Amino acid sequence: MRLLVQRVSHAQVSVDGQVTGKIGEGLLVLVGVTHSDTIADVEYLSERCVKLRIFNDEEGKMNKSLLDVGGGMLIISQFTLYADTRKGNRPGYSDAANPELANDLYEKFIAKIAEKNIEYGCGVFGADMDVEFCNQGPVTILLESKK
Repeated sequence: MRLLVQRVSHAQVSVDGQVTGKIGEGLLVLVGVTHSDTIADVEYLSERCVKLRIFNDEEGKMNKSLLDVGGGMLIISQFTLYADTRKGNRPGYSDAANPELANDLYEKFIAKIAEKNIEYGCGVFGADMDVEFCNQGPVTILLESKK
């Protein structure tokens, strides 16, 4: 499982012109799932994500987590995180999980975040989405559950 995590001052996602998720300060998290991922990957990355210390403390150092600052999380499914671009100019997606597994683990990731009492918003799995955000820093970090 891969998460592309961005520290944002605000973010929102829309489907067909309707906002489906919106947050203020927090994290925009793009979620990619591969064939071998399980609930263990969801549990590991949901914990890592909320405890990742990428928010500034009083001295301007990245020393606080999402839990520390009380921020929100906008969660978007993103199969293109498993794009293979080593051959040719057109990405291949054979490393991305099938939609059934990907949606199941995406929903489980959302549930794990909800259990932590974090304000969150979501995209719509499989939909064409418009994502708007302001990356603070910029800070963008790739988290993976496997090497």
